[in-house]
Amino acid sequence: QVQLVESGGGLVQPGGSLRLSCAGSGFILGYYAIGWFRQAPGKEREGVLCISGSDDSTYYVDSVKGRFTISRDNAKDLVYLQMNSLKPEDTAVYYCAAVLSSCPSSGHVSLHGMDYWGKGTLVTVSP
Repeated sequence: QVQLVESGGGLVQPGGSLRLSCAGSGFILGYYAIGWFRQAPGKEREGVLCISGSDDSTYYVDSVKGRFTISRDNAKDLVYLQMNSLKPEDTAVYYCAAVLSSCPSSGHVSLHGMDYWGKGTLVTVSP
């Protein structure tokens, strides 16, 4: 059974850091591009970052450049999203998703635009 499971979310103060993990099972995660997406309350889902199978990163949101980074450990079937200098506007449910191709050219991807999705982890940035 194919699964993507996110973890590492929680409540953090502005300026703090979190590292989200995306664990894959039931497929060879290393063959896939993995994207992180987020959906804030009342807003549409947006792409944040994506990492290709060759470790190239694609940013979809300018506001996270310099603060968020993405990495992967194929031996452990894990992809990480390191989030530093968090801001209240980063509050959202964060999802990871996998696609057996290159990272999408746009962060506005339909559910069918990725092969597998996780169920999300909530990140709340608040004093």
